[in-house]
Amino acid sequence: MNEKSKWHEQGMATRRAVLGDAHVDRAEAAKTTFDAPFQELITEAAWGHVWSRDTITRRERSMMTLALLAGLGNFEELALHTRATANTGATRDDILEVMLHVAIYAGVPRANHAIKVVKHVLDEMDKEKGK
Repeated sequence: MNEKSKWHEQGMATRRAVLGDAHVDRAEAAKTTFDAPFQELITEAAWGHVWSRDTITRRERSMMTLALLAGLGNFEELALHTRATANTGATRDDILEVMLHVAIYAGVPRANHAIKVVKHVLDEMDKEKGK
């Protein structure tokens, strides 16, 4: 197996474990020749090289990702990664702690909007579970 396929295979396995098969299947089905190189990049680099490392837990990595996305104002990705907490072990208490850190270190307006996004996603997740 060459390096490219090793990282792609590992990345795809991790991506599916964190984001879920349904999300990855939709992303793969929507892939075109235009964005295929980008999809390959994120699968190999983000999911194969970074998310697949075992130095910290997926819960910890998930919490860092939420903080970075919220702090940078990447709210669509924040919603995606909030949903992924169902697979990473990050709890609602963990997410709240992350948002408190975002408020202090990235600003209250960013945290305020991030909390709005997170609450919406968590409500959707509860409805899907029948809560």
